[in-house]
Amino acid sequence: MTATETKTQYETIIGLEVHVQLATESKAFCADAVQFGSEPNTHTSVISLAHPGTLPRANKRQIEFATRLGLALGCKINERSFFDRKNYFYADLPKGYQITQDRTPICVGGALEINFIDPKTQKPTTKIIKIHHIHMEEDAGKSIHDQDPSVSFIDLNRAGTPLLEIVTMPDLRSGEEVDAFMTGMRHLVRWVGVSDGNMEEGSMRCDVNISIRPEGSTEFMTRCEVKNVNSMRFARQAIKYEATRQQSIVEKGGQVEQNTLNFDPTTGRTTPLRSKENAHDYRYFPDPDLPPVVITPSFLEKIKSEMPLLPKEARQILMEQYGLPEYDTNFLTEEIAVFNYAQSFLSQVAPTQYKAVSNLIINKILPAANELKIELTDFPLTISQLSDFLNLIETGKVSNSAAYQNLFPALLDTPSVSATEMAEKLNLFQNSDTDFLEKIVQEVIEKNPQKVAEYRKGKKGLLGFFMGEVMKASKGKAEPKTTNALVLKALES
Repeated sequence: MTATETKTQYETIIGLEVHVQLATESKAFCADAVQFGSEPNTHTSVISLAHPGTLPRANKRQIEFATRLGLALGCKINERSFFDRKNYFYADLPKGYQITQDRTPICVGGALEINFIDPKTQKPTTKIIKIHHIHMEEDAGKSIHDQDPSVSFIDLNRAGTPLLEIVTMPDLRSGEEVDAFMTGMRHLVRWVGVSDGNMEEGSMRCDVNISIRPEGSTEFMTRCEVKNVNSMRFARQAIKYEATRQQSIVEKGGQVEQNTLNFDPTTGRTTPLRSKENAHDYRYFPDPDLPPVVITPSFLEKIKSEMPLLPKEARQILMEQYGLPEYDTNFLTEEIAVFNYAQSFLSQVAPTQYKAVSNLIINKILPAANELKIELTDFPLTISQLSDFLNLIETGKVSNSAAYQNLFPALLDTPSVSATEMAEKLNLFQNSDTDFLEKIVQEVIEKNPQKVAEYRKGKKGLLGFFMGEVMKASKGKAEPKTTNALVLKALES
């Protein structure tokens, strides 16, 4: 390469098709149960098995959930949308076609804000990823090949499960951004209650459309689609491999062919499944058995009235109204149930206790609820009891360590007793009696003349030593604030 030659730098262009399995009780177009982990082919009926003469019926919950997620993402909700038939060979969908939405999806536009560490600058970055549309459809069944390599088994329990497909604009540029988008979308679908978002159970997965272009170019080049990625680690690996593969082809003067690809996590490589079909190859046409989906103003208002605060609004409340630091805020808004509990607790205490409430929830209440395998709404200690617990610490009646290590576990074992009663029963109250403390302080001073001399010569760090000795002598009963003043007075005199 000569001094005037430069190597072309490429950027990766990524768009996602995110499939979210909805938390409905029944399938999209029949009453079969939706339940993960059941015995194969136990949730099927004549409709999901496509017997002749059977007719589909739209699931109202699917429409409600689509509207709810669309509102959360700032989408326009179409007043009328239609179901279509997507014709293709589906080995695990008995009808031989998929009921979906083509040209008239239920939601259009919208966006999701993502936060990630930029791989180039290594700095926290915020970016808006635009949504093209969200449409409703049904899932296919599951083909199983790992029991006998020569035979394919079909489990149709999943066939017909309600899905939302979220199609992004090609706004993503790296695996880190894809990871952040999928993490943010999983958080949102769980927050608004439309899906559990469990990628390991297939409740959320994505197809990744990948292309490359020279940096600075605005023209889109041929893309390839990596199908059914259900792990963020695999998504990052697939993106890295596929971008490198396409770059190698272009640099050798070749043309990238539009293909649908499979990613093999064992080899870390993508391989073609089939040449990519265009929309007309699917022979879409309106489903003649399903009427249009009509979103009335009253229906839309009902969904809006049931919408919870969104995560960004919840974080803003915790930081601005209650003054919590960023770490606490992020922790308390990971789940909507945790935020609701925290907000309820915070609203019932004095401002001086806001941080103490956050610490208590994060360090004690949530771990205890997880260990007991209960929801926060069923936590055995009332907010009144917990406020009493915090008051004992704030007023110095019980030390922080004694409260967390001894009092809290005792209250969980006997939730009918108040924190004050239990502290008294366990003899945890600190002593602030001046005569009692002065005697102990004087004894400690007299036992350590050398340390006293060192302190008076300037080793002020020894104050902690004297406080510790007084605490030992008082068996932890010395009230710290009063004790500290008495120790300083004795040392300085």
